[in-house]
Amino acid sequence: MVGVISLIALGVTTLALYAGKLSGPWRPAFVIGATLALYLNVFVGIVQAFQKLPPLKQLAPTQTEPPFVVTQVVTLVVFAALGVFAVRRFGASRAA
Repeated sequence: MVGVISLIALGVTTLALYAGKLSGPWRPAFVIGATLALYLNVFVGIVQAFQKLPPLKQLAPTQTEPPFVVTQVVTLVVFAALGVFAVRRFGASRAA
C-alpha cells in the first residue's frame, strides 16, 4: 500500500515536471509529491531496519514499542518541516 501511494506521488511529480513545466500550481505539487515519496521510502527503510537489524529488532520486536513509534514520529515531523520549508522556498511561483 505504501508503494502504491509513493507511485501516485511520483506520478504527480512527473506530471508537474514535464507537463506542467513547474509553473503555477505545479511547483508546490512537485515539491509536495517529491517530499511525500521520499518520506514514504524512508518510512519503509525504517520498518525494514527494525525488522532486519538485530539491535533494533531487540528494541521493538513487534514494531509497536516506543523506540519504533518515536523514530517514525520524529521522521514524520522532520519531513513535514522540510516539506513546509521547501514549499515556501521553491513552491512559490516565479516569473520565468
